[in-house]
Amino acid sequence: MTTALYQTVNDAHEGPLRLHGAAAFEGMRRAGNLAARVLDMLTPHVQPDVVTLDLDRMAWDFVQAQGAHSATVFYRGFSHSLCISVNQVVCHGIPSAKKLKDGDIVNIDVTVVVDGWHGDTSRMFLVGDVPLKARRLVDVTYECLMLGIEMARPGNTLGDVGHAIQSHAEKHRYSVVRDFCGHGLGLNFHEAPNVVHVGKPGRGVVLRPGMFFTIEPMINAGSYGVKMLDDGWTAVTRDRSLSAQFEHSIGITDTGNEIFTASPTGLTAPPY
Repeated sequence: MTTALYQTVNDAHEGPLRLHGAAAFEGMRRAGNLAARVLDMLTPHVQPDVVTLDLDRMAWDFVQAQGAHSATVFYRGFSHSLCISVNQVVCHGIPSAKKLKDGDIVNIDVTVVVDGWHGDTSRMFLVGDVPLKARRLVDVTYECLMLGIEMARPGNTLGDVGHAIQSHAEKHRYSVVRDFCGHGLGLNFHEAPNVVHVGKPGRGVVLRPGMFFTIEPMINAGSYGVKMLDDGWTAVTRDRSLSAQFEHSIGITDTGNEIFTASPTGLTAPPY
């Protein structure tokens, strides 16, 4: 692992990639911890009849109180501190006056900036009494995330990561969204590499110590096709099937990886 803040190397698949040093790992730990604490704080409030805009305001106040800020506020015209994606919404759902309903499944995605470093994470939440089929989709999606993270170690490839996710999802007759992917991050919100959640073993970028990126599989109960709503942000399943997602920010170490956005209170997957 490089001892500098970061160094740049070239990859045949992605071009320039950053390899980060010990100081950068410490910065990402702080950012990731705050992002995880936002979701921990919100957990008891994700209940039937809660207005999603109220959750967004709670997150904004919490992040501001920590002396940090939200990466998504004013990002390319987005004006909220959370993305809140309910049921058939794949990602980038916009908080609004809409209330959560009993039986909903909801993804809450947050990215904070602490001293310039970005912590990006999301979790699924079960709202009230959720049907078994929806709960099973959420469970398998979390398993997909963790299987992908398990493959994220030096010498493996992003194809290995994607293959682990894809094969597990398809084994359960679910599909993996192709239109959105994980991404490198650090001092920038989005940078190389692109982390696609499907793939073939041994293909793609070779993982090296010091790489930072998100793994954030979006798994659909139906087909993997998505469409954008007129707001320009909200992506929904084309066949209106349910969708679920979990996300962690990780760093590749000399021996494996470090999850920067792990919950400090052990709230890993629902039920919490």
